[in-house]
Amino acid sequence: MWTEIGKSMTHLLRSPMPLSAFALPKRLVVSFPLAQLLHRHTTPKPFCSRMSATPSTSLTHSISLPTQLGQPVQVLAAPGLSDSEFRAAIESSLFRQWLKNLECDNGILANGNMTLTQVLIQGVDMFGKRIGFLKFKADIIDKGTGKKVPGIVFARGPAVTVLILLESEGTTYAVLTEQVRVPTGRVVLELPAGMLDDDKGDFVGTAVREVEEEIGIRLKLEDMVDLSAFLDPSTGFKVFPSPGGCDEELGLFLYRGRVDKNIITQLEGKETGCVKHGELIKVRVVPYEKLWHTTPDAKALMAIAIYEMAKKEGLLPQ
Repeated sequence: MWTEIGKSMTHLLRSPMPLSAFALPKRLVVSFPLAQLLHRHTTPKPFCSRMSATPSTSLTHSISLPTQLGQPVQVLAAPGLSDSEFRAAIESSLFRQWLKNLECDNGILANGNMTLTQVLIQGVDMFGKRIGFLKFKADIIDKGTGKKVPGIVFARGPAVTVLILLESEGTTYAVLTEQVRVPTGRVVLELPAGMLDDDKGDFVGTAVREVEEEIGIRLKLEDMVDLSAFLDPSTGFKVFPSPGGCDEELGLFLYRGRVDKNIITQLEGKETGCVKHGELIKVRVVPYEKLWHTTPDAKALMAIAIYEMAKKEGLLPQ
């Protein structure tokens, strides 16, 4: 069911829209409790560690993992990495979550067929006082063959994205952002998305904030549908866009609403983003039926796939 949004939206588009702007009927509110949505992030298992360094040697750190007691893991700093950067890396939530993932039920070390021997911390990018990106190389040995498995890791942690669908005059539109993506060398048309800013695992809250920052619409928490919650529990309710080199896990969310056509017109081309952070963003509105072959964005294509299958199987709130 779609919700009517009044003409007052025209004024509100000039600034972030209030929570009431896109209110949906109660029966559309996602039925998954917040605790279920956020259960995926729990306190990491404890491990013992020891750091040492001498003027003639690199910084080192020793870790004992519960799954391989008696086989300590050596963590080394690459040349040029400072003591403070090394300490920040091994104490970061990114590194601790990666260690935890190794020992989860379907983790690499869970069945005892592989062992982690060494980690080389190669690079750290700070976002203010916290680590935003972490680059390291892990030596993980397959006991059966004695060979190393590919172990270069770019750690950036969890993120969220939102598929926003607005119905107007019989046509459903998807709301996207167009922004510079230096790693691709291109301007990319994509879903609004963002990294989690803390260790609390607030996927829903982060999704709402990112939509407000990048689109200028303020959504209500209870109107968000967690698409990744429809996945099988064996997946951990996580989507990995690039597991061959990056640890990023995505929470995929859906929002549906109804608007007047003038709202669609005003959204198209609207400039948003945080200029002081270098975010030069334009809002783009695309007919939903054309979205799958209009964008190269993996987030959008994954969201479309789960949304369509959930709709086909009658899993979406009515």
